[in-house]
Amino acid sequence: MKRLHAVSSVAILLTIGLVAMAVHAQIKTPEVVILKGNPMGSVKYDHLAHDKRAGGEKCDTCHHPSRPEMPLKTATQKCQECHTRTVKLPMKTTSKLAFHNATAKTGVCIGCHMKELEAGMKPPLKCMECHKKENG
Repeated sequence: MKRLHAVSSVAILLTIGLVAMAVHAQIKTPEVVILKGNPMGSVKYDHLAHDKRAGGEKCDTCHHPSRPEMPLKTATQKCQECHTRTVKLPMKTTSKLAFHNATAKTGVCIGCHMKELEAGMKPPLKCMECHKKENG
């Protein structure tokens, strides 16, 4: 009986693992994303490298859950489909403020860069290290 229980448990765990892998494989993660619209220059965002640093499969590190004022069309919808250069109601946050505050001291991008700095890494911290005219 114990052996049957153990075999059943392993089978269930394998099934759950395979389903999780299949779901993750269906999400087509772009290698590079160009975040356009900033007058300082666009940001060439290495999506795969950031995904690996975030631990993979943790899309919600950057992609927040759907909000009632602007429901998501997909779980990993592009930020700038909702967060635009100027706020369009019912949104409250511009694209700039979605990534970092006006002084670039807090926010999704700079907040993560600051954590990496504290951990002894050397992330970009100056505006022009991310924002570049040649990025499009």
